[in-house]
Amino acid sequence: MASEIKDINLWESGARKIDWVRRNCPLLSMLHDEFSKTKPFAGKKVALSVHLEAKTAYLCLTLAAGGAEMYVTGSNPLSTQDDVAAALAHEGLEVHAWYGTTPEEYEKHIRAVLSVGPDIIIDDGGDLVHMMHTEFRDLAAKVIGGCEETTTGILRLEAMDRANELLFPMVRVNNAQMKHFFDNRYGTGQSVWDGINRTTNLIVAGKIVVVAGYGWCGKGTAMRAKGLGARVIVTEINPVKAIEAVMDGFDVMPMKEAAKLGDFFVTVTGCDKVIDAEDFAVMKDGAILTNAGHFDCEIDMAGLREIAVEKAEMRNNIMGYKLPTGQWIYVLGEGRLVNLACGDGHPAEIMDMSFAIQALSAKYLVEHASELKEKLIDVPEEVDIDVAKKKLAFMGKEIDVLTPEQEKYLNSANV
Repeated sequence: MASEIKDINLWESGARKIDWVRRNCPLLSMLHDEFSKTKPFAGKKVALSVHLEAKTAYLCLTLAAGGAEMYVTGSNPLSTQDDVAAALAHEGLEVHAWYGTTPEEYEKHIRAVLSVGPDIIIDDGGDLVHMMHTEFRDLAAKVIGGCEETTTGILRLEAMDRANELLFPMVRVNNAQMKHFFDNRYGTGQSVWDGINRTTNLIVAGKIVVVAGYGWCGKGTAMRAKGLGARVIVTEINPVKAIEAVMDGFDVMPMKEAAKLGDFFVTVTGCDKVIDAEDFAVMKDGAILTNAGHFDCEIDMAGLREIAVEKAEMRNNIMGYKLPTGQWIYVLGEGRLVNLACGDGHPAEIMDMSFAIQALSAKYLVEHASELKEKLIDVPEEVDIDVAKKKLAFMGKEIDVLTPEQEKYLNSANV
C-alpha cells in the first residue's frame, strides 16, 4: 500500500526539522548507529501511532535503521506535521497521516497501518491497540507485543488487563523513570506554555492559572506557570496530591470555585468533562481554556458549543465562544493537546530519553518474545538505568560509585 500524505513535495522542510532533532538527540543517534549494525528488527513489521512530528520521525528512522518495516500514522488529528510526514515517506517508510484529519480519515489511517499484520505495536493513547482488539483480532496472534507511551494509554491497557482482554504483552513505557519523571514533568511543563504563548501572544505574569490535575504533567505545568510569574491554583480529586500542591506553594480548591478566578486553564487529568457548562457560566470575560491531556474530552466542547450564542475564530488555533451571560471565553487547539495542536511538542532533549526507552523496549520484546508471560510489562530496570547513565554522560556529568565496602554495608543485616 502506498503512503497517504498531504504532499510529498513538502519533504525538504520536514527533512530539515528531522536533521535538527538528530543533532539534539544523542541517545537516539547512538541507537541509530547501533541498530544499523545489529539489525534487531530485521524482518519485523512495526505499526506506530504517535504524534507525527520531527522527534517521532527520528524514532521511526532509528527503528528502520534496525531493519524494521515501518508503518506510521499519527495519534491526534491536529498534531501531524505534513512536511515531516512527507520526509518519512520520501525516506521509503509507509506513512498514513495528514494534519486535520476527520474522525473517519483518522480511523482509516489506523486501519492502514494495522492491516499489514504488525509484529510490534508502538502506541500513544491506545487507539492502535483498541482497533487491533476490535477490528483486527485475526491478526493479533502475530503481534509479539507493544509499547505504550502515555498515562492515558496505560489506563486503557490496565482496564483491558483487569477484564482479561489483552491479547498480547504491552510494555508500560510511560511508567519508566526516564520517561515520566522528565517527559511528563519537564516536557509537558515547557511545551504547554510554548504552545499557549506562541498562540495567544499574551503575558502570563500577573495572571491566575488554573491547573486541573497534579500528576507529573500537572506538576510540570504548574511549576512553569509559577516561573512565568503566574499565581497558580490547582484542582484535584486526590487528597495526597492536593496536599503536595499546597506544600509546593500553590492554592487548591474545587474547579467550581477556581472557574470564577482563572485567566488561563490547563486540564491535565485524563478524565472526562473536567471543565463543564457550570464552570463556563461563571468564568471571566476573556478566560482562555487549554487541554494537555491526551483526549479532547477534558473540556466539555460539545456542551460549550451548545450553550454559546455566538462563536468566532479570533486567531489561528483560537476559537471564541460568547456565552448567554455576555462574556467571551477562548479555547485553544479545539480542546486537543495544546502542546502539539498549537506547538511542536516536547523539547528534543526530553524526547531523546522517552524515545530511547521506546526503542529499547521494542528491542526487548523481540529478544524475549518466547519468555513473555505477563500481558502488562514494566520497562526493565536495567534499561532505565542504562539510559540514565548514557544521558548523564552526554550531559557531561558524573556521579559517585559505591565502593565494595559501601555495598557490603548497605547489604548488611546490621544497617
